[in-house]
Amino acid sequence: MPAHEPTARAAIVGIAGPSVSENERALFRAYKPAGVILFRRNVDNAGQLRLLNAELRAVLGAGAVLMVDQEGGRVARLRPPDWLSHPAPAVLGALFEQDRRAGLRAAWLTGALIGCDCVAAGFDVACAPVLDLRYRGAHAVIGDRAFGGNPLSVARLGRAYAAGLLAAGIQPVAKHAPGHGRAEVDSHLALPLVETKDLDADLLPFALNTDIPWVMTAHILYRGWDSDRPATLSPVVVAQVIRGRIGFRGVLVTDDLAMAALSGAPHTRALDALAAGCELALYGAGAFEPTAALLRACPALSLDTRTRLAAARHLARRRRLALEPDKLAAERTALLADKVTT
Repeated sequence: MPAHEPTARAAIVGIAGPSVSENERALFRAYKPAGVILFRRNVDNAGQLRLLNAELRAVLGAGAVLMVDQEGGRVARLRPPDWLSHPAPAVLGALFEQDRRAGLRAAWLTGALIGCDCVAAGFDVACAPVLDLRYRGAHAVIGDRAFGGNPLSVARLGRAYAAGLLAAGIQPVAKHAPGHGRAEVDSHLALPLVETKDLDADLLPFALNTDIPWVMTAHILYRGWDSDRPATLSPVVVAQVIRGRIGFRGVLVTDDLAMAALSGAPHTRALDALAAGCELALYGAGAFEPTAALLRACPALSLDTRTRLAAARHLARRRRLALEPDKLAAERTALLADKVTT
């Protein structure tokens, strides 16, 4: 590494608009984030997005993470007409209940097609699959983003979906550990509380997919494990549940620290999350001053995190296949033609 190049900080941040501003460019050169996550506000069309990601790559360097939320259904930053429309995970789960082989194939195809879109746009990480369970009576913030309520079915569908992303060369991020499905409020707006400690079912999809290279935490207070701190900020939940009971050894990233479930300044939230054992603090708001404060406050990536990031990149390169998106899309359309209503 050249002497003048700063070591990347343990943070993934957003930017304000569809191009990198001069202030953002200067900030990233002085306090380089480990990566950037893009949202709808950053996306106008396919050509603009390719140029934006190329510019980010030039500023951040070859090893930086370019990330996007792209689950299918209502969580999709890349939308028609420039990109394909993808079914919600619940649609894939419903097909699985009718025909397991067809459901698993449709989940793989959806991951692969989303991955093809992401690769063409210049991304290398997609925040999916959702491994949360769907619970009757819970808040709809998860809802049809979940494959279903059966932990074994969710585990199998999530694995197939992640395998499809990897086949396209995209690193998947399983979310939201240790399980967001029971939340009765939206963590974007308030802090959910989960009282029970009997969460074996919620942990199972994550425990059966510990080879997915990334996991995202949940901003939920699990009183049975830590009565004071939500999972993202809890050393107990990170060490004993996510790293311990689940057994995850890959890259652990926070959910968006801009969400109202957490309190305090963004840079304080980031430091608390890193102290709890998260490896990357994700702050996607794109507001310049809080982003600058967060990057200045965050430490450099640890050797362990750099090793895990390199392993995730290697896995995506090793698992990548030569895919024909048009044929894959036609096959998925045929599989979903007679899908059940969810």
